[in-house]
Amino acid sequence: MPGWNEKDIPDQDGRVAVVTGSNSGLGYVVARELARKGARVVLACRSEVRGSAAADRVMGEVPGASAEFARLDLGDLGSVREFADRFPYDRLDLLVNNAGVMALPYGTTADGFETQFGVNHLGHFALTGRLMPLLLASPGARVVTVSSEMHAMSNIDIDDLNSERRYRRWTAYARSKTANLLFTHELARRLTAHGTDVVAAAAHPGYAATDLQGTAPRMEGRRLAGWVMELGNRVFAQSAETGALPTLYAATAPDVRPDSFTGPSFMMWRGAPAPSWRAPWTLNDTAGERLWAASEELTGVSYDLLKA
Repeated sequence: MPGWNEKDIPDQDGRVAVVTGSNSGLGYVVARELARKGARVVLACRSEVRGSAAADRVMGEVPGASAEFARLDLGDLGSVREFADRFPYDRLDLLVNNAGVMALPYGTTADGFETQFGVNHLGHFALTGRLMPLLLASPGARVVTVSSEMHAMSNIDIDDLNSERRYRRWTAYARSKTANLLFTHELARRLTAHGTDVVAAAAHPGYAATDLQGTAPRMEGRRLAGWVMELGNRVFAQSAETGALPTLYAATAPDVRPDSFTGPSFMMWRGAPAPSWRAPWTLNDTAGERLWAASEELTGVSYDLLKA
């Protein structure tokens, strides 16, 4: 793993990959590099304009690349269902649950869930469940879910998953990222118990310069906050190119283990991919089972094939 970079990605010829939120930032780099290695990549994005432009950009930067846009709004369970129902391939070798929102003002998804929990966790929970038959049909398939080192700020509150009692934007973000890791933990356990060879793993980019940090300030017209975020990206953050490496490693490296968590090597902040520390509550079986049950109830998506 030391010094691992995009040149070390194994050949992906013949593999089909879905990368959510891939119109820019980390997701775009992941999609492009998978395509560069021969994968047929579906860029699953909310905006048709930006998603189509990103797919065209991949094909422009990588001669011979296979990249296509498909609309997916993770804040709308109907859109998730339509994406899965219209998926044009009979296999899926890699699902990268990358899309996310961060520290937004309070809002709700189309289905009434708090936005950060609804998009970052529930949307990906539903998407993975609906695509699971294709993953199970593809030898050596993987599900990689992108969390954050900021998950360490807070455990989930199983009795207030939608922050209805009190909403604090950064706490809600941290809880959604803890949910990503608990989801990976429980999914990996169920996949193993079911005797499949599908690997569920997680990754995080450290502090990477993307559009994610500036979204909330732009939404609220907070110019000073936006300027601070931009300055932080310029001075302290690593590039999106480097920030995408842990996800690419988790998605393609041959030695990735179920429920592993990969991040930057230097203080979980920057550098080449390495095993990352995670809060102990993200490895709690009981919490994982309870979050899973609540997610099934909230989304109406059941992973019947994975019940041990």
